[in-house]
Amino acid sequence: MFTGIIEATGVIKNIVSDNTNLSFTIESEISHQLKVDQSIAHNGVCLTVEKIEGNQHTVTAIAETIHKTNVQFWQLGAKINLERCLPFQGRIDGHIVQGHVDATGICIEKKEMDGSWLFSFSFDQKFAALVIEKGSICINGISLTCFNVGRTTLHVAIIPYTYNHTNIQFVDEGDIVNLEFDIIGKYLNRFRDLQLS
Repeated sequence: MFTGIIEATGVIKNIVSDNTNLSFTIESEISHQLKVDQSIAHNGVCLTVEKIEGNQHTVTAIAETIHKTNVQFWQLGAKINLERCLPFQGRIDGHIVQGHVDATGICIEKKEMDGSWLFSFSFDQKFAALVIEKGSICINGISLTCFNVGRTTLHVAIIPYTYNHTNIQFVDEGDIVNLEFDIIGKYLNRFRDLQLS
């Protein structure tokens, strides 16, 4: 489990294609602290550490992950948001995040607001019931609060710290991001659907 509070960013140093899989070697300030078989959120995607060499670690995304996330668009030199899983004695500073990306969204607006930033994202209408005003959403692994929510759009405001310490600063209009909707909303939505069927 994660909380959507980004610990560090890493840089993609190598990409290897193997059949339907993609392996990524990422350099970061926390890579040397990781352990093989540990789960790490990469742009909100939970991936398993397979190898550690110095300040670099390697993870592999399988076809299912590649098709449902923006992993397929990662390139050499790209910055990736990183978060280690929550220790049991930790605080939940963001919200409950599984690292299981539900969908991708598209940045449709990025606006500087005199010290903060406003982003608008579009998403598939089938997820409309999972996005609520002042509710939580995970975008590229970052725990954020939605507002001005529509059937296919949402807005988030980014404070300077988040902007400067995550890869949201590199997201521009037209870019594709990973979206994970609030797990509580997903369970409630599923419960409602079962009651109506």
